[in-house]
Amino acid sequence: MPADPSSLNVPFSVTFLHRLRMTNDIFGRDAAVLSDLIEPSEGRRPRVQFWLDEQVATMNPQLPQRIQAFCRKSAGCMDSSTKVQLVPGGESVKNDVHIIERILRCFHHADLDRRSYVVVIGGGAVLDAVGFAAAIAHRGIRLIRIPTTTLAQADSGLGVKNSINLFDRKNWVGTFAVPWGVINDRTLLTTLSDRDFLCGFSEAVKVALLKDAAFFRLIARSTGEICHRGDVCTSIIARSARWHLKHITEGGDPFEMLESRPLDFGHWSAHRLEALSGFELRHGEAVATGVAIDTVYSSLVHGLPRADAEAVMRCLSELRLLRSHTALQQTDDLFDGLEEFRQHLGGRLTVTMLRGIGHPIDVHEIDHDRMRQAIDLVVDRTAAIRQSDCL
Repeated sequence: MPADPSSLNVPFSVTFLHRLRMTNDIFGRDAAVLSDLIEPSEGRRPRVQFWLDEQVATMNPQLPQRIQAFCRKSAGCMDSSTKVQLVPGGESVKNDVHIIERILRCFHHADLDRRSYVVVIGGGAVLDAVGFAAAIAHRGIRLIRIPTTTLAQADSGLGVKNSINLFDRKNWVGTFAVPWGVINDRTLLTTLSDRDFLCGFSEAVKVALLKDAAFFRLIARSTGEICHRGDVCTSIIARSARWHLKHITEGGDPFEMLESRPLDFGHWSAHRLEALSGFELRHGEAVATGVAIDTVYSSLVHGLPRADAEAVMRCLSELRLLRSHTALQQTDDLFDGLEEFRQHLGGRLTVTMLRGIGHPIDVHEIDHDRMRQAIDLVVDRTAAIRQSDCL
């Protein structure tokens, strides 16, 4: 018995199951993979509601009909409306809190409950917004994510975070909620523009720099094939997804209760760059720039070999991910991202840097003069890329 029985501290843990599936045609020959994730509840058919990114629907005009056909064929094991709900794609879906209210109204109208399923198909922003609504409705409706971008399939679609933007700050409102399932479908990537396709590889580079030097070397020597969307892309996306999943499930801090967020390497400036650019920079491009800045800073301050920093810059350049933008020249505004990063987690500032590729470290202070130098070096590199593109 404790010395003071009126004061109890009782640790406990909760078991979660993260389900990741990889398919080639989820609404065709691989449809059983989705059906198998939808479990009956006490002998009754669960209710299922589908949400689709409008941008994805525009690029895949047959997709709504394919989803409806799936619903009709699966009517014996689930109760779903054949009407597919559409939601704006891109960052705009996260910038309008009224869209969340509309999503919740649709959940309510369909009588969804905690044993119902919300299946969301789209890019990372749509997964975030619909996932946030699913997490707060009834304190949690089962969510199945089907990411349609390389960025979401390699990183964010695997995560346990859902959010929207508020007060001009990225992801200010959100929840931690483990998705019921995630399906990475190769076919859904085929209609992406080359720019959007390449964006996802910034997160693959990031996790490789943190976790796996051999993985980074594979990406670095495959940049040409990646840019041509060759077969190596599938294995790189899958490897990135597995590393992110491993960190979430085995890293000991899935809900970010500690002060370190290693998977946010490069993100203190990336999130700020997105806002400063008016979201003209894609998230993947902003992350690539942030990774480049912190990699160069690591070489200036923390002993990362300069040859390694140059290899990272070259890799990101060859992947066409470093883009020139005036936001990079707003250095004082960019530094505000450090305080936003600290405030988002609370406690003291903790930023991940690199001692070597595959060897991250946590730092609690930033030398602003050296960081300005790192930013200037990245600005010079992006300017050189832009100039070479014009020749």
